[in-house]
Amino acid sequence: MCEVLKGGRTMRETEVKLSEKLSETEVKSSENPPEKKKRKSHLGRRFLGILPPYIMTLPAMVSFLLFTIYPIVDMIILSFYEWNGLTERKWVGLGNYDYLFNIQIDFKIALKNTLVYTVAVVFFLLLFALIFAVWLQKDSRINAFVQRVMFFPHLCAMLAISVVFSWLMDENGLFNAVLSFFNLPGLRWLNDSTTAMISVVIVAVWKGIGYQALLLLSALKSIPADIFEAAELDNTPPLRKFFRITIPLLSPQLFFMLITITLNSFKVFDSVRVMTGGGPGKSTLVLVYYIYEYAQANLKYGVAAAAGVVLLIFLLILTVIYFRLIGKRVHYQ
Repeated sequence: MCEVLKGGRTMRETEVKLSEKLSETEVKSSENPPEKKKRKSHLGRRFLGILPPYIMTLPAMVSFLLFTIYPIVDMIILSFYEWNGLTERKWVGLGNYDYLFNIQIDFKIALKNTLVYTVAVVFFLLLFALIFAVWLQKDSRINAFVQRVMFFPHLCAMLAISVVFSWLMDENGLFNAVLSFFNLPGLRWLNDSTTAMISVVIVAVWKGIGYQALLLLSALKSIPADIFEAAELDNTPPLRKFFRITIPLLSPQLFFMLITITLNSFKVFDSVRVMTGGGPGKSTLVLVYYIYEYAQANLKYGVAAAAGVVLLIFLLILTVIYFRLIGKRVHYQ
């Protein structure tokens, strides 16, 4: 009997333990779903909080990849092939680059003309923009009117401006009419190799001077007046005040203008295409027009792509040189 009672007790104890374990598992199972739901909801909220910036920048990133990165990669690949746009591409390796530097002399002429054009445009744009910015610094009705008039050429398309200047610089145009009024000999502005490049530079400077001058003018007005007042109290000469105070404080804007004007000058095309067509005697043949001629007129897309790659590498090297040599001397307030 004792053994039977002991066996019954052990059976009851095991049943109680099993029931307790079952209840614990039920409680745990009942508690886990809310925790999982909380975790999932927290992760979902976190994901939704991160997602909007990427969604908003997605169109810009897609357009950047399609219209900037992909054309550059395709241009680099195409520069190693011979292709006329109709037949299959033929692998030539570095043959297109050898054609540019060793066989065809037009590329070297275009590179030299582009350098001359860029140096002239950068120098005169920075010079005249700085002069006009200093001149228009004082607030007056006349200066406000001049600022609006100077900015107007920037709003016009280079194509339209080039057409107008082609008429003005014609041998029977307005420029020569003014020269003849003062009993001066007329010039063959666009038909002479010595004046054709000068004419193209004049158009570029005329179009960009207003925009660049307003950039410098806004930077001049942001300089604290206390600095100039302190210089006047010390009886600082005007030229010394200009070169020791004004120019260093304008160096960030001047550095920005230097880079942007250089990059835009290397990509000049519209004015050359409309006014001179690269002539006379290839005196205004520039790199982008050279690429256009070989791609569209000669159907040598491989050579044109190689010239584009050289232009890209040249601009990258030039930008690095600017930042290494000139960027260190920029004074940031």
